[in-house]
Amino acid sequence: MSIELKLPEIDKKQTRLKVEEVIETYRLYLLTIPEERLPKITATYSLVPPANTNSFYSATEDLAIKAVDEERKRVRFVEWFTKAINRLAPKEREALYLRYLDEEELFDYEVYNSLGMSESYYHQKFKPRLLLKLAMALNIAIYKDME
Repeated sequence: MSIELKLPEIDKKQTRLKVEEVIETYRLYLLTIPEERLPKITATYSLVPPANTNSFYSATEDLAIKAVDEERKRVRFVEWFTKAINRLAPKEREALYLRYLDEEELFDYEVYNSLGMSESYYHQKFKPRLLLKLAMALNIAIYKDME
């Protein structure tokens, strides 16, 4: 008696596009997060009695809360992406950094030359596997429909 295990097939093209979209979002978020990353939260005390209205927050407080929530979302995204990158092998991290994450993105030929790889190996094996591994680490792989 044998057990047959069918794993879903990954849609490599759609997964690559999704990974590149996430990388671009990561780059944009890095530009918007202040260096302090998170606001300091300290207890405050006031002698002013609370207002007796049905409104929990003023419009200014609502805007401030939305701004802080958006910043936290961006910080969580950057941390999530960074953890996934750190799960890759050192050479894969280097290639990803050179190709997508450095201030000045390099072209593929510059990346495979700096890593000492042949063009065919880089394009046929290394880069597709790198993007697939990143998609798996980020848990964003897109699967083909199973019948």
